Amino acid sequence: MPSPFPGMDPYLEDPGLWPDVHNEIIGVARALLTRAVGPNYYVRIEERVYVSTGDDPARTLRIPDIRIGERPRPIAGQALPSSASAAQVAEPETYITVSDEEIHESRLEIVDRVDRGVVTVLEVVSPTNKIAGSAGRQSYEEKRTDVLHSPSHWVEIDLLRGGRSLLPEVQLPYDYIVHVSRVDHRPRGSVWRIFMQHRLPSITIPLKHGDADAVLDLQQVLEAGYDRAAYDRSIDYRAEPEVALTSEQAAWSDALLKSKGLR
Repeated sequence: MPSPFPGMDPYLEDPGLWPDVHNEIIGVARALLTRAVGPNYYVRIEERVYVSTGDDPARTLRIPDIRIGERPRPIAGQALPSSASAAQVAEPETYITVSDEEIHESRLEIVDRVDRGVVTVLEVVSPTNKIAGSAGRQSYEEKRTDVLHSPSHWVEIDLLRGGRSLLPEVQLPYDYIVHVSRVDHRPRGSVWRIFMQHRLPSITIPLKHGDADAVLDLQQVLEAGYDRAAYDRSIDYRAEPEVALTSEQAAWSDALLKSKGLR
């Protein structure tokens, strides 16, 4: 069954589900781009790797059960245990040990077949990339800075409403956004503002000078990934999405899901 939403499905933004969604988007986009860029290029999946430590502010997105334990306080007037009962084995408190974690986040690179140079880098934003002060955001911004100072084009696709925008200079309104930075147009870039109620756009992917842009249909990418992963089997559309909707979005979503018999 396809997603009931005409464009981006807000239920896919759940941080617990997103790593799988991210992999589907990367995989489908690679297959479509491989056909679109023709015989002069090939598309590879590469990774950014960083370490998330125990004090990383984005850790609760990846390990949602992290909590600070608190010892129960005695109720006023309740008798304290006698020395005999105190000698009995007490129930331990639950403690979650959080160790450093190596995180791998995939991206796409379009490579020139002849000179093996990276022509275009395409990143799909993850929730951890949008948490201020997190290792994920630092890793993402370092990679973006490297590319923007290189002879490669840069494409970033942000299909997440939560977190702090990676493009704060682009004014609202928008729900989702795509940014393309062409080598020959920098520092100017192109953006697509996207709203939940609308179909995802087809975007242009720049290649080497003299070659026509490739076109990537983001709606086709999302629909193919949704179908391949059968997300309809695991999403409960009767509940509200993990990332909260505005009141206007919630009313629209409720009417849409009711019209499709999902509520």
